[in-house]
Order: sequence, then structure tokens, then C-alpha cells
Amino acid sequence: MQPTRVLLGMRYRKLRLTTKDVNKGFYKGTGSGSMGRHTKHGGYIIELAKVRTYVCPSLEGFKLTPFVTENVRPTFGGKYPAGSGPRDPATYLSRWKSENGLD
Repeated sequence: MQPTRVLLGMRYRKLRLTTKDVNKGFYKGTGSGSMGRHTKHGGYIIELAKVRTYVCPSLEGFKLTPFVTENVRPTFGGKYPAGSGPRDPATYLSRWKSENGLD
């Protein structure tokens, strides 16, 4: 009996580990890690050495632009004809055609 080709070599170890690959009771987790420790009285103490801090460099003279265009106006609610709303398919299609043109 020979092992399958996927199991040969190091290729299988580089694949993502799923719950189907291990025994019952395996908890993959989210990779978030702990930010402190639990006390014996049921509390939680945050340790500043474990808290992640992100340093943003100075953005003066930064050449790249954001993915969202500045021409987008914020919309809050809207007026729809009677019997329709923002999730109505006909309203969606008519708005899409008015903003994007025909196919």
C-alpha cells in the first residue's frame, strides 16, 4: 500500500489546516492571540506588552490615492415610489441603468 501523491513530500504541510484534517476536538482559533491574562477571581487584566500597536508613517507628500473616489456623495435613506424600497429589484435595475447606461 502506498500513500497518495498529495501526502508525499512537504506539499501537504504547506496546505491550510482544516478541521477535516485532524481529530475530533481540534479548535483552529482565529489567530488573534491574547491581550492579557485571567485572574483567579474571574477577572481579566490587560497587559500593555501584549497589546498590538500600529505605527502609521507620515503621509505628507504621499502619491497614492484611496480606492474610493472623492466624487461619491453620502446618501442617507431616500424617497422611493409607493410599494417599493431600496431592495426592490425593479428599483435597483432602473437606478443601475440611469447611472451606468445600457448593457
